[in-house]
Amino acid sequence: MHLKPRQLLRLRRFGPFFATQFLGAFNDNVFKNALAIMITFQASRQAGLDVDLLVNLCAGLFILPFFLFSSTAGQLADKFEKSALIRRVKLLEIGIMVIAAYGFATSDLTVLLTALFLMGTQSALFGPLKYGILPQHLKESELIGGNALVEMGTFLAILMGIIFGSQLIGISSTAVAIAIVAFAVLGWLASCQIPAAPAADPAMKLNWNPIKDTWSTIGHTRAVDSVFKSVLGISWFWFFGATLLTQLPNYTYEELHAGEDVYILLLALFSVGIGLGSLLCEKASGDVVEIGLVPIGSFLLTVFCADLYFATDFSPANSLRDLPAFLAAEGSYRVMLDIVMIGVFGGFFIVPLYALVQQRSLPSHRSRVIAGNNILNALFMVAAAIVAVVLLSLGLSIPELFLVTAVLNVLVALYIFTLVPEFTMRCLIWCIVNTLYRIRKDHLERIPREGAALIVCNHVSFVDALVIAACSRRPVRFVMYYKIFQAPVLSFIFRTGKAIPIAGRRENFDMMEEAFAEISKALKQGDLVCIFPEGKLTRDGKMDAFRPGVERILATDSVPVVPIALRGLWGSFFSYKYGAAMTRPFRRIWSRIALIVGEPIPAEQATLETLQARVLELGEEPQRGPEKP
Repeated sequence: MHLKPRQLLRLRRFGPFFATQFLGAFNDNVFKNALAIMITFQASRQAGLDVDLLVNLCAGLFILPFFLFSSTAGQLADKFEKSALIRRVKLLEIGIMVIAAYGFATSDLTVLLTALFLMGTQSALFGPLKYGILPQHLKESELIGGNALVEMGTFLAILMGIIFGSQLIGISSTAVAIAIVAFAVLGWLASCQIPAAPAADPAMKLNWNPIKDTWSTIGHTRAVDSVFKSVLGISWFWFFGATLLTQLPNYTYEELHAGEDVYILLLALFSVGIGLGSLLCEKASGDVVEIGLVPIGSFLLTVFCADLYFATDFSPANSLRDLPAFLAAEGSYRVMLDIVMIGVFGGFFIVPLYALVQQRSLPSHRSRVIAGNNILNALFMVAAAIVAVVLLSLGLSIPELFLVTAVLNVLVALYIFTLVPEFTMRCLIWCIVNTLYRIRKDHLERIPREGAALIVCNHVSFVDALVIAACSRRPVRFVMYYKIFQAPVLSFIFRTGKAIPIAGRRENFDMMEEAFAEISKALKQGDLVCIFPEGKLTRDGKMDAFRPGVERILATDSVPVVPIALRGLWGSFFSYKYGAAMTRPFRRIWSRIALIVGEPIPAEQATLETLQARVLELGEEPQRGPEKP
């Protein structure tokens, strides 16, 4: 059963962890925002300090611990039970916040910057635990929803921390000092309710050489190619986000000629956008890790970031604009829309990537993979700070820096999606299927999560394979008639998905034999293979007799067979109901269809008659009750 995100919050295996994460992110941002306002709008300007230098120094101090301690954090998270480690990390947070409280109480910038570095250390230790514990406590179908909630909760906590921190620093530094210690204690109390998460690799020997282990940790991210490319995508997002968020205070002050209340509004809008985008991503994905949303998010990130450059044309005011004055200024709503939409499509971009990393990483090395991800994230964020300092020192304005970042985003996206065409393939599948149909998916959990299996399905339309691929949590290799395999646009999808073209014995005997050899090879590798045993699309809406190819496959490879039926596709634009398919105007756009999965059948029981009867039974529409008079 697929749980909705709000239902996950009620479960002990997720709720306490979510509260711990939320309180930690909230408290971090109470501290960081109070410090940022003190530097940007108060102390630094009064003391005549270089604001750009201080802002980027703060970013560097927070990121540096990810280089120093992430590899060790990943080892610890894989070697020891995670809930106990989380409680120890939260105790460390209490100690750090006591130091920060002293810094605020005495207005000592050196102490506050030291606390910022220690906060980065605590975050580096918590990162592998945060993303490593989710796959242990959540089912695979809950990963997208869980990650969406974590991202939404994180940025909601950022929003609340921004508001709370700015209000407290406006009252007094002492108020900030008391609050950050109190919330650290609440976070530790929440962590005490997190259920145990057994060690993934308790026999591992710890390596305390940070340089050698950092390279080793990054190496773990390269073990699975799609995981490594996803890590690169996540790291690039943090480059993109760090560029935007680090410059936002000065962008507000120098380009919008506005005060700290407008900065808080813009940062709040970005946080709301991330939360909204994360939830929309979960809605669009269902219970499948849908990486097809990543290219959509990437493209629209570029659009709205570039528009931020063109939208920034604010004439200087006699004094800093307050919030009402900013809202009354021409172009303010365009800037706010751009900020919100960057957040929304940032959610589309980041949530599937995190879920894919968790899903496809080796369980025994998952925390170390996430630690490697954190190291690369930190590297990209440091690079963002360096690039920003260099470009701004060369005379670029902050809006011009945003435009450069938008252009770089296009280049990076093209590079990643060229290296891993699966992203583009899944994007096309998602767009085609979800534009044309509303899909009901019944019993997807019956498709094995791992190991070889043969899927058999009725053949109704030219997009049957796309519908199955869009619903399956695992990649599926389809066996299909070679002329469908060669269809325009679909050919790219099928080739990228490693579909297996097949022909009839009389058409091309060699192709047929090659296809059966490739099917056997795929099953021996533990893949999912789907075949349409009718051998052709139905011409009358009725299921044709199954051909003996299934029996030949099972005679060579004894794997379980999963019967699947598609409902509602007969009569669509891609079927033969009205003559030649795909020749008349689109029919039944956005219509309801269904994919029904039956119980797996052992190979020894999977006769042609049994399989055909089961698929036929699954494909029958349920009888409606008598109409009311």
